[in-house]
Amino acid sequence: MNALINWLNKHVVPVAAKIGSIRWLVALRDAFISIMPLVLAGSIANVLNALVRDMPTKFGWMGFVNSMQWLININATVWTGSTAILGLLFAFTFGYHMCVQYKAEPIAGGLVTLGTFIMGLPQSFSLDLKNALTKGDIKSLTDAGAAVAGKNVSAWGYFNFNKYFGAYGFFTVMIMGGIAVAIYIFLMKKHITIKMPDSVPPAVANAFTGIIPAIAGLYVVGIIDYLFSLNGTTVIDFISQTIQEPLMKIGQGYWSVLLITFLVQLFWFFGIHGTNVLAPVTESIWMTALVANVNASSKGKPLPYLWTRTDFDLYVWIGGAGATLLLLLAILVFSKREDERAVAKLSIIPGFFNINEPTMFGIPVVLNPIYLIPFVLAPMVMVSIAYGALSLGWVNPVRAQSVWSMPPFLNAILATFDWRSLVLQIVNMVVGFLIYVPFVIASNNVDPNKVNKA
Repeated sequence: MNALINWLNKHVVPVAAKIGSIRWLVALRDAFISIMPLVLAGSIANVLNALVRDMPTKFGWMGFVNSMQWLININATVWTGSTAILGLLFAFTFGYHMCVQYKAEPIAGGLVTLGTFIMGLPQSFSLDLKNALTKGDIKSLTDAGAAVAGKNVSAWGYFNFNKYFGAYGFFTVMIMGGIAVAIYIFLMKKHITIKMPDSVPPAVANAFTGIIPAIAGLYVVGIIDYLFSLNGTTVIDFISQTIQEPLMKIGQGYWSVLLITFLVQLFWFFGIHGTNVLAPVTESIWMTALVANVNASSKGKPLPYLWTRTDFDLYVWIGGAGATLLLLLAILVFSKREDERAVAKLSIIPGFFNINEPTMFGIPVVLNPIYLIPFVLAPMVMVSIAYGALSLGWVNPVRAQSVWSMPPFLNAILATFDWRSLVLQIVNMVVGFLIYVPFVIASNNVDPNKVNKA
């Protein structure tokens, strides 16, 4: 066991540490974290509408539904300003955090990526109407900037809100926004800017400083957008169809879910925050799936994705990465070591809120060969059970985001609105607990002074 740990420490840990220090990956992670309040706001609106509209409608309580129409409308408005436009919001936060990481003016960087996102959207539509338009219809359309020729209507400046402003645009922001902000940062670092006298107020000077880099970034992406338009397509549709959709499909596979679970556990064992290191992957793929599910649920449509970012919190990382809440419970029941029991008593409350640093470094789990196997094995078994239950349709997929620090049971019911998710969560907790028990008992025979407290 020690030989394995030493090999991993030599060959795996440096790679994990290097990944965790890549600045654009850190920026990507922080950009997703920044939009979390809006994801939660949209999820709350979605849950409330499920309570006052969807469920009562199934029972035929239309009088109650009609009386709550005011709240339903408010929830729809909140959703419109949050989850429905996450692609737009992410476009700004990604550029902002890229500039934070590379120490360039962040506001201008965020605006560059935001502008890049808007530039890549289709801005026209045409309709071939079956029935002739009335004079009033024609006037309304022409006043809005549309061109009407017989039964054909076309217009410029139209954005398909439902299609492009949600999760559909995430990968376009990462690629095209990344190109634009990289050019912006490069030129800023090379000081290819407009320099203003020292007497000019900083706010004005900063605005002028970013003019040349911003123009360069936008024009490079604008040229790319134009080249795509020559082929009758758009960058956002091309990226979605050739990159985003295939990656999302791969991410819904069992082996992808299992692999990311294994890597998070492995990194954490060596004291590297595996959840944060791999956040660019988990957020890009499974957060995109979550947003798509939330938006589909709000519209009453079938949920498009089986596995989302929230599923890891509900069924796998119970108490934090490694399902360490279950380790604490096993220690309190079976451990005879006073040092472990003392740490478990102090860590159990934070553990219920998925804060496991006291457990990881207090027990410790980090670099403790006794707990390597269950720390990796328990989540992998739990994710397999959960994935199987979802695949078989025994439990509904996640339809709303829950706060990562929300305790077990409550997070499951709010995220899925399915009582069976509670059963699945309890089953996984029992399984994880039983996996930890033999190793807790074995730990009773270990001299505490020989355990690495690193």
